[in-house]
Amino acid sequence: MTEPDVASSDATNVASLIVRDGDDYVINGRKWYTTGATDPRCKIIIFMGQTDPDGADRHRRQSMVLVQNDAPGVRVVRSLPVLGFYGVPDRASEVVFENVRVPVGNILLGEGRGFELAQRRLGPGRIHHCMRLIGLSERVLERMCRRAEQRIAFGKTLAEQTVTLERIAEARIMIEQSRLLTLKAAHMMDTVGNKAARQEIAMIKVVAPNMAQRIVDWAIQAFGGGGTSNDHFLAAALATTRLLRLADGPDEVHRNQIGRLEIRRYQNTDPALTGGEGRQLSHEEAEAWSRGGLWPNPEDLTH
Repeated sequence: MTEPDVASSDATNVASLIVRDGDDYVINGRKWYTTGATDPRCKIIIFMGQTDPDGADRHRRQSMVLVQNDAPGVRVVRSLPVLGFYGVPDRASEVVFENVRVPVGNILLGEGRGFELAQRRLGPGRIHHCMRLIGLSERVLERMCRRAEQRIAFGKTLAEQTVTLERIAEARIMIEQSRLLTLKAAHMMDTVGNKAARQEIAMIKVVAPNMAQRIVDWAIQAFGGGGTSNDHFLAAALATTRLLRLADGPDEVHRNQIGRLEIRRYQNTDPALTGGEGRQLSHEEAEAWSRGGLWPNPEDLTH
C-alpha cells in the first residue's frame, strides 16, 4: 500500500494504477516498505492501486491484485532499514512496478474492493502489533529490573533509588492498562465484529506503541551507555516501538478517528439522562444558581 510520493496514511491517496487491457491488468507504480520483498520465500506480492481513478466514491477507486514477484517489470530497488535496523520488524523494501501484466483473475474480491480489503486486514493486524508490544514491554521491564539490582550509583543500587522505583512501578501499571484495553478490543472483535470495535482498535493502536516506547526509553536510561548499543536488545526494541507508531496507521489518524467516534456517540443521546450537558446556562438558570449557591448573592450584598 505504502508509496513514497504520497501521504500513505490516507489510503485513498494511493496513486499506482491498475489498468484493464483485455484479459490482463497492466500495473504501474512505486511502492516502499513492502514486506518480505527481499525474502527468498516471498513469491507473491499483494499490490494495491487505482482501477477507477475518477470514481465518485474515493473509497472504491482502489483494487488489490496478486503479482508474482518474478513477473517482468517487477524490480526490487533496495532494502529499507528502520532506524538503522534491517528486518525490524520485517524485511522491508522499495519495489517498482513497470508495465507489469497479470491475469484479470488475479484481482481480489473484484474491482473497487481494495480499500475494504485493507480495512479488513488492518484491524487484526493492529491488535497483533499491540499483543507483541505488550510481550516486548514485559521483556524490557524484566531486563530493567535485573539491571537495577546489579548496578550501584552513589552508594546504592539503582533498584533502591526512588526515580528507578517510580519508573518500574509506572511501567507495570502501563503494561496492565494496555493489556486490559487490548483484551477488551479482542473480545469485541470476536463478539460484535471489527467495525463495531473500531474505536477500541484505534485506542490500543495509540496506547500500546506509546506505552512500549516509554518503557524502552526508561530501560535505556537504567542501562546507561550500554542501552544505546544492541547488547541488551534495547536499541532494536526502540526502533520497533517507534516504527509501530507509524505502521498500520500513525497515531494522529487513530486519534482523529477516536475523537470523531466519541463526538458521534453523544449526537443522538439526551444529556438530561446522562448528566453531560454542555450548553451555557440561561440567564434565568444563572440567577437561580446564584440564589441557591454557596457564594454571596449580589442582591444580598450591601454597598
